Amino acid sequence: QVQLVESGGGLVQAGGSLRLLCAASGSILSIDRMGWYRQAPGKQRELVASITSGGSSNVADSVKGRFTISRDNAKNTVSLQMSSLEPEDTAVYFCNMYVRVRIGRYQDCWGQGTQVTVSS
Repeated sequence: QVQLVESGGGLVQAGGSLRLLCAASGSILSIDRMGWYRQAPGKQRELVASITSGGSSNVADSVKGRFTISRDNAKNTVSLQMSSLEPEDTAVYFCNMYVRVRIGRYQDCWGQGTQVTVSS
């Protein structure tokens, strides 16, 4: 089994910054794609940013220029640096990893979510 643990959420004023971190542990051979999603009340979960094992990343248009995703393959972690936060960024943020747990077998893993609240 693979476990993802997120940290770094909280309450911040508009214009502030937060850094989210997600660490994977368990039966891991390698990790393909890593990403961050968010879900605001009454809305569907949406992709915020993702990064491949080779380091190629993409971010949603709504956060482009403000959020940066990065990963540490040696530590099996992914982080999301969020700057110039806006009240519209308020949501529960979820970490997601596509993990190779054994040869030929992958597992789509999710964290428990961390709350980010941006006050105006």
